[in-house]
Amino acid sequence: MRITISGPPGSGKTTACARLSEVLGYRAEVFGRVFREMAARKGVSVSELGMMAEKDPSIDSEIDSIILEVARENDDIILESRLSAYLTKMNGIDAFRVYMHASPDVRMRRICVREDEEFDRTCAQTIEREESEARRYMMYYGIDTTDLSVYDLIIDTDKISPGEVVDTIIGAINERYACERP
Repeated sequence: MRITISGPPGSGKTTACARLSEVLGYRAEVFGRVFREMAARKGVSVSELGMMAEKDPSIDSEIDSIILEVARENDDIILESRLSAYLTKMNGIDAFRVYMHASPDVRMRRICVREDEEFDRTCAQTIEREESEARRYMMYYGIDTTDLSVYDLIIDTDKISPGEVVDTIIGAINERYACERP
């Protein structure tokens, strides 16, 4: 089964992917890493690459092509990216689509710890990144990232542990597929 995990920066996506991968034995592809690696190769920050991508659609197109290729070639995989749910849905690829939400304050604090950055700087960079992504996704695909109707499960991660997130995802998958069996 394909599982997509999406959500804003700091919502716990990558942590959930890693733990879900361990529990299910599925490979996890984290496309934020691909974007960060691309930025590093180009010698720019993630924010700068985002701004470049607003003028050069080939940057997002390259990553999105990889997402679709990986999704098509793997029946049992976890795809973590902002667009994986939308792209699989738009391209008729079956997947269980999860959206992880967390309040801005919780997300910024998580990012500060992860990146070892100061709070104000983290807030500014994250907001800039989110706004850039939202503009690009609307401009290139007509995707409104505030429309969560594509998701099978929405989880608020503010007050639950990563283990509880994984348990919630597995429980929802079991419930969905138990109901679909003849």
